[in-house]
Amino acid sequence: MKKIRAVIFDLDGVIVSTDEHHFRAWKQLADEEGIPFDRHDNERLRGVSRMESLEIIMEKSSKAYSAVEKQKLAARKNDIYRELLKGLSPSDVLPGVTSTLQVLRERGLKIAIGSSSKNALPILQAIGLANAFDAVVDGNHISRSKPDPEVFRLAAQRVGVSPQQCLVVEDADAGVEAALAAGMSVVAVGSANGHPKATLSAENLAQITPDEFLLASVSSSAESRVSLIDCSSTANFT
Repeated sequence: MKKIRAVIFDLDGVIVSTDEHHFRAWKQLADEEGIPFDRHDNERLRGVSRMESLEIIMEKSSKAYSAVEKQKLAARKNDIYRELLKGLSPSDVLPGVTSTLQVLRERGLKIAIGSSSKNALPILQAIGLANAFDAVVDGNHISRSKPDPEVFRLAAQRVGVSPQQCLVVEDADAGVEAALAAGMSVVAVGSANGHPKATLSAENLAQITPDEFLLASVSSSAESRVSLIDCSSTANFT
């Protein structure tokens, strides 16, 4: 059992919610292309890359697209999405985030972003957290998206902490699986709340105590469920 020395946060759905922005952008693109797309379809896109999302949407298309056309569609979606992001502000930061980051920093933990999004930096700038993390790893730095563990392993490397001493905060099942594949413990929030393999589950970060971050650990058995060491403090972030 190893003490946690770094916490790696997914971005969308953990730090700030941009789910609606993504949905509206994909919906506009799909409508323009005559492809059926609704909120149920959108759930399949959670935690996966832009191009993989496009491939999922195209399953319902009656038209075959070339690789070049797909790249243009993905770029068009991103243009729509970035325009929608201009409405983001610090007030969009999710409950418990600011105080969580502050406490973890005060207690000497490294903090990082591990996101499949290629827009992590502009999002962080819009919500006032561009300088809040020791490392930001996003879709621009990886070749394989979640559930592949690449993004989390790279984030651990950049903050100089072994995977076994990292805790990931995720809101998507694909992200939870990626963290576990990296050998890290996981806090599941939002849509992933209640994931059976997570160390801890909560609706949002406001519901998690500092010691639950600090004392979370991974069992030495790869087959064992991630567990928490009992802690005496019950102080909340809020």
